[in-house]
Amino acid sequence: MNIDYKKLAQKYQTPYYVYDFDHITNQYNELKEAFKARKSILAYAVKANSNLSVIKHLASLGAGADCVSIGEVKRALKVGITPYKIIFSGVGKTDDEIRQALELGILMINVESAAELNRVDSIAQELDKVARISIRVNPNIDPKTHPYISTGLHENKFGVDIDTAKRMYIQCKNSNHLEPVGIHCHIGSQLTQLEPILEAVEIVATLVKNLQAIKIELSFFDVGGGLGIVYDNETLIDTKEYAQGILKTLFGLDVTIICEPGRFLVGNSGVFVTKVLYEKTNGNKRFIIVDGAMNDLIRPSLYNAYHKIEVLNDETEKSLCHLVGPVCESGDFFGKNIELPLTQHNDLVAIYSAGAYGFTMASNYNTRGKVAEIALEGGEDRLIRRRESFEDIIALEEEFIK
Repeated sequence: MNIDYKKLAQKYQTPYYVYDFDHITNQYNELKEAFKARKSILAYAVKANSNLSVIKHLASLGAGADCVSIGEVKRALKVGITPYKIIFSGVGKTDDEIRQALELGILMINVESAAELNRVDSIAQELDKVARISIRVNPNIDPKTHPYISTGLHENKFGVDIDTAKRMYIQCKNSNHLEPVGIHCHIGSQLTQLEPILEAVEIVATLVKNLQAIKIELSFFDVGGGLGIVYDNETLIDTKEYAQGILKTLFGLDVTIICEPGRFLVGNSGVFVTKVLYEKTNGNKRFIIVDGAMNDLIRPSLYNAYHKIEVLNDETEKSLCHLVGPVCESGDFFGKNIELPLTQHNDLVAIYSAGAYGFTMASNYNTRGKVAEIALEGGEDRLIRRRESFEDIIALEEEFIK
């Protein structure tokens, strides 16, 4: 990306997020092309970056949406994603969310437990509707990723085991208000090894064949998402090898493949830009204090996640430091013991690979307003979410002051 961060800082102030929409387009087209040999839907994982303009851009490319709350479903619908391309996943759906999903007529509800299936059945009966169902299978495969974003082991809260899934499909078949149309597996995020993915798909494909033997025919095979991106020189999964491996594993099954990319599409499109307030030393520890904070980008604090960091000045000599924010927590940092050049007040700092799980996980902790979001497309910048004011933050509280 060739971005004039200083110009954007002058125009929109700091901190801010900027997203390269051309990069998002390229990522989408690369993955869609890899699956061109079969019917497929790329259902964007909205949780990665739920800005309406980001979702609308992906909708314009033909994307569907993988949603984990009714709010995300409504975001997808609002910007024009057809209901027939929307999947509602998530391990803890409320009755009201299930009811709304059925009334909105989305493609399918991705069920994650036997208890949830009973609730969907009951609510569908109450509404006199037939609920299209997918079941999330937990294949007990180690995804070789950070434990916080691992989802495919029995110790994780997601999905059900093979035997439970089979019983649930039989329950669907015998219900007047459930229609089993799909199956789903997703073993984790930031995956950089292909073998665990294909092993999981093979396990679930065997279940699909076993279901066919008892006259349960599924139309959709959802392979989940999780394709990794480069944060720190990772070797990534080749998209063509990924698609070909899945297609080979599913050979003989007449199903539409659903893939749920999130981070892969938007992660490296985004940069978080903050400015230096001042430097200080405590003993022999050097700190660079910036105006961005953990409430803006929590991944380093939450996961100890690495992001490439660059100070945008002409200094060449570097030394070890901690890059920290103003929030009143020791966990408020972007990088510890990293080498950065000497900085001056108002120098800009770019934190890369921030397009996924950045703004979408932001909060108002310490009564800090959420930052501006900017889109860059075809060399032109535009605001896609204005910076929050103090009035925005207190708007839902003010009328209740006694």
